[in-house]
Amino acid sequence: MSDTKVTAAVRQFTVRADDDGVRLDRWFKRHLPQIGFATVSRWARTGQIRVDGKRADPADRLTTGQVLRVPPGGDAPETKVRTRKPLTEAQIALADSMVITQDRAAIVLNKPPGLATQGGSGTYEHVDGLLDAFAPDGPRPRLVHRLDKDTSGVLLIARTPGSAAFFSKRFSGRTARKIYWALITGVPSIEDGLIELPLAKQPGTGGEKMMVDESEHGQSARTRYRVIDRAGNRACWVELQPLTGRTHQLRVHMAAIGHPIVGDGKYGGPEAFLSGSISRKMHLHARRLIIEHPDGAPLDVVAELPEHFAASMEQLGFDEADGADLPEAPRLPEREARKVAAKAHAKQYRKERRGERKGGERKIGDRRARAEGTGFADAPPKKRGPTKGKGSPKPVGKPAGKPLAAKAPARARRPAGTKAAPRPGKR
Repeated sequence: MSDTKVTAAVRQFTVRADDDGVRLDRWFKRHLPQIGFATVSRWARTGQIRVDGKRADPADRLTTGQVLRVPPGGDAPETKVRTRKPLTEAQIALADSMVITQDRAAIVLNKPPGLATQGGSGTYEHVDGLLDAFAPDGPRPRLVHRLDKDTSGVLLIARTPGSAAFFSKRFSGRTARKIYWALITGVPSIEDGLIELPLAKQPGTGGEKMMVDESEHGQSARTRYRVIDRAGNRACWVELQPLTGRTHQLRVHMAAIGHPIVGDGKYGGPEAFLSGSISRKMHLHARRLIIEHPDGAPLDVVAELPEHFAASMEQLGFDEADGADLPEAPRLPEREARKVAAKAHAKQYRKERRGERKGGERKIGDRRARAEGTGFADAPPKKRGPTKGKGSPKPVGKPAGKPLAAKAPARARRPAGTKAAPRPGKR
């Protein structure tokens, strides 16, 4: 949070780099959530909120180093403050053991298989529940993306609200590079290919399972794969890069081309398991993440393989060093790249406009009130036209009584046996 200075009359905050460019109303939501938008708007309207001594509007954007003056009051005593559940020593030790690297903006974890990213029905142990271990007193870190419960590897955690917004833009804009390693059954006939199969939730599974759906309901999904090494025709080691972020995308795509990920019985069935001593756990690992960092230098992190994956690699005769080379970054087609950029921009714009009072709302409300004859707009509209002498203006033309009727244009007759063209938008 910004540096705070409390006086008897007002509160002063110095805007930190993490809040650079954020809207004033969003700053209040981050740091003083107990003060509602209506109060912030009233304070701004009456000049009680000042930025560097000047009046401010809720839509104004803040800059690092500016001093924000906030009047006293606005607190809601009845608002319940979320109390953090104390973690056990074992939970704190587990959280610390997952850390690959951390700095002021991010904490990068190597999530073990079998640990969920977030809680759900019947899920009580998850990464999200361990994040208090990294900030017992400060702002709580936030998840910005997810991994399946049985998928291991790189998981990025944002340390502050500002860095969370920064990293979320990179994931939604698809500029973050995610590289996965997987063992699959069999060997694809094309060793370096692109899978383009739309996905949708499978009916009757409650959204817990996905399927290929090439109808209009399927969402576009693209995965690039490359065979790194093979163990005869039995299995191979592949590198996967999701170019979109659909649920279970990699698992569904590999099963759809007839080469399910080893251990993924959910999508591969019995064919997803190898005989012998190869582990029955899922062999899908988020190996590497390359993403922009708020400080400028890109963040490039590699996660070590879990024990069962490393053991299977050794038994199949694969050498990790063969997958060390960074593959060429795949490029989206120009048309799709424009769509992605536009979608990310629209999403960010909608986020920034949340809670904002639109300037046209009052005008629309005035017109509606005038039409319904309510409120201050109950007075009849002004009559226009020349006046005769003093007093109320009188309309020019026929005397009051029956209103002038507009003459309807003559309709062309339709030939017998034909139908009128449907109105636009109707069938």
